[in-house]
Amino acid sequence: MLHIYEFEIFKSESGLYLAFPFGLEGGTQGESFEEACKMAASWLKTEMEHRALNGLPFPQPTFENSPDNSGKIVVIAVDAGVDTIPRMTAAAAAQELGVSPGRVSQMVASGQLETFEYEGRVWVSKYSVDARKKEAPKAGRPKRP
Repeated sequence: MLHIYEFEIFKSESGLYLAFPFGLEGGTQGESFEEACKMAASWLKTEMEHRALNGLPFPQPTFENSPDNSGKIVVIAVDAGVDTIPRMTAAAAAQELGVSPGRVSQMVASGQLETFEYEGRVWVSKYSVDARKKEAPKAGRPKRP
């Protein structure tokens, strides 16, 4: 599904370029105007995938906005929905995390991994697997001080 929204991009006092969408909460930044545009597209894709994954409504885009911060108005369009979310089977998630399939089921039940249904199958979001890998505690007992 194609999502099109306007963003205002302007340079902050600290020198970063800030990108804020009209009609949506949040935003992003970049070190250059070009990077801020790329980050805005990435932000919008992630936001729309999050909404699709959680059954949240997609806000109606607004157009012909005026800059609030003397910035430039850019139009960002992304293809995003449940079909664009990186996904894997529970077995692949178990292998990626180095745990058993039963442990993946426990992690799903406790909210540590995110699943969704697509084309009649239940998938584990690769985003949640990657996040778990970053924050997962190391195996074994902690060392004594």
